[in-house]
Amino acid sequence: MMTVKQVSELTGVSIRTLRYYDKIGLLSPSDHTEGGYRLYDDTALERLQQILLFRELEFPLKDIIGIMGRKEFDRRKALDQQIELLELKKQHLQKLIDFARGIKMLGVRAVDFTAFDRSKLDEYAQRAKAEWGDTPEYKEFEEKDSKRTAAENDQLTERFMTLFAEFGELKGGSPDSPEAQAQVRKLQSFITENMYTCTDEILRGLGKMYAAGGEFTENIDRAGGKGTAEFTAAAIEVCLG
Repeated sequence: MMTVKQVSELTGVSIRTLRYYDKIGLLSPSDHTEGGYRLYDDTALERLQQILLFRELEFPLKDIIGIMGRKEFDRRKALDQQIELLELKKQHLQKLIDFARGIKMLGVRAVDFTAFDRSKLDEYAQRAKAEWGDTPEYKEFEEKDSKRTAAENDQLTERFMTLFAEFGELKGGSPDSPEAQAQVRKLQSFITENMYTCTDEILRGLGKMYAAGGEFTENIDRAGGKGTAEFTAAAIEVCLG
């Protein structure tokens, strides 16, 4: 048997919440001490696990009470359904990650998802899509991205960064060299083929962003060595005149 305090420390569920679950008939203690303190056995803890899984899936308490209060409630079947729902949720989160990666490739500001707690993920996705989703470039990217798997997106990112590694191999020379200029057009073609139509105007904007500092500059320099981002931006500027 565990006391309410021990259960709270084990599960992270507050004592107040456990008392409330008891009050509404969702999770009753298995017994009480002589002093009236709640005690919970393994069966009660298993029920709490079920409750927490349902809560993680954002089921309202009234629905959980209804589901778990049924005579025909099958714990194993419920667990199978919870696993299926969690898999769907996992896929949803992966789509959000892929969406963020896509925005990053499009040249908008980088986003550190560690700065967002789980409750704000959907809010951010809606705001970001509202901000960028009406542009022809984003719509084109979204269409192409929808046809790729997560693994294919990872491969695409790796190929994209390889282009900057190749810029890094050229940075010892001049940004107006034939090799550097050919690499600029190779970059532009890659973006057009895999992401969205990269016009000269867009490419010019990307070049300025690449050398502006921050995460993009750091990532490019990490791929091709320090100074690669500035060299790439200079080569783009020469190419576009």
